[in-house]
Amino acid sequence: MKKATQQKLLYLSVLLLSSCALIIPPLDNGVPPIRNIEPAEVGLLITELKNIKSPIRKPVVAVYPNSFKDNTGQRRSNSQYASFSTAITQSPDAYLIRALKHSNFFDVVERTGLDNLTKERQIIRTTRESFEEKQKLKPLLFAGLLMEGGVIGYETNIKSGGAGARYLGIGMSKEYRQDSVTISLRTVSVSTGKILLEVLVTKTVLSASISSDVFRFYANNTELVEIENGIVENESINIALQAAIETAVLQTINEGHESGYWKLNE
Repeated sequence: MKKATQQKLLYLSVLLLSSCALIIPPLDNGVPPIRNIEPAEVGLLITELKNIKSPIRKPVVAVYPNSFKDNTGQRRSNSQYASFSTAITQSPDAYLIRALKHSNFFDVVERTGLDNLTKERQIIRTTRESFEEKQKLKPLLFAGLLMEGGVIGYETNIKSGGAGARYLGIGMSKEYRQDSVTISLRTVSVSTGKILLEVLVTKTVLSASISSDVFRFYANNTELVEIENGIVENESINIALQAAIETAVLQTINEGHESGYWKLNE
């Protein structure tokens, strides 16, 4: 019986030393520790967009709430039960507005909360008229360009694979899966309704996992020991979507410069 116990400890030691998957030290109750992560502001992911040259005159653009949205209706992948959670955020226009604003290339006007803005201006106007104030509100800035489009594709499990091996009940395996998200971004002239630019961007979303296990019988095949550990890392769909939108904005700026719609400062 002592020999069987020594064999168990030997197999356990081999597993822990040969595997790089066990990276979270468990607590005494077997639950992995939860570490507090400080919130941090997320900047632009595409460095080229952050460092783009400023234009001689900033184009004024508007993004309406229903002009850039999720058109896929894709649900989160789950093989065990029906999931009603969407795979893609229902506010992709927020990423577009952020990319346009933080690029410092465009002047972006508020259209998502236009009703609230109009109501607040009406309150100010009424108040000033009631107290006979002669100061007038500045006119709303109108846009010369509209940014439209949306998320038009989200494909899951485009490519998957892995590798593994097992010897004398000790095994190790690696797996991966590839998804993709596709967006379309159009630049429309307000004065003519003409589509000036159209950009299509596809971003890959990767998932990977590594695991190892021990499966052995001891004590004349009457006692079973099974040990498993592993880790899975999934690329965030929101981060992938943000990167795709920023790439589309960068491509729009470059194509607009080549077509002569705006000029960059040298």
